[in-house]
Amino acid sequence: MDTPRLRGLRPGDLGWIVYSQGKGYWEELGWNEEYEALIARIVADYAEGRDPSREAGWIAELNGEPAGSILCVDAGEQVAKLRLLWVEPFARGHGVGGMLVRECIGFAREAGYLSMTLWTMSNLDAARRLYEEAGFTLVSERPVRMFGKDDLVSQVWDLPLRDSSA
Repeated sequence: MDTPRLRGLRPGDLGWIVYSQGKGYWEELGWNEEYEALIARIVADYAEGRDPSREAGWIAELNGEPAGSILCVDAGEQVAKLRLLWVEPFARGHGVGGMLVRECIGFAREAGYLSMTLWTMSNLDAARRLYEEAGFTLVSERPVRMFGKDDLVSQVWDLPLRDSSA
């Protein structure tokens, strides 16, 4: 297997993000069309109002195939938001997720954000490990009924991007 490579988004990539995550979370966790609708809204908002100096997205490729994706969006108040981290099953265990998270955080720092936040579900163990390794801390969680499931736990994680003593 080749080494994973990152690239910026190209035409068709936003559709791939919606498709791959909608299909993947259905197959792996049984999440219904509510999740796909959420992804589609996030992607549409990104595409319609993106400020290229403050927001970006990446596709990871492995062996020339799309292997993962991530977006960095402006959440307001000098806060960046990590959105839609995804790694295809065939690419897991090859460093793709960590590469995507590091790129997103690095971009947010360069863009001048003070902190980064993300929203996830507690059952996404591999993603949670990546967030913890990157320095994110859990700030809140609550049980939710979403995506056709009654037993999910919604979580918010935050990461300071600037030294608070500076």
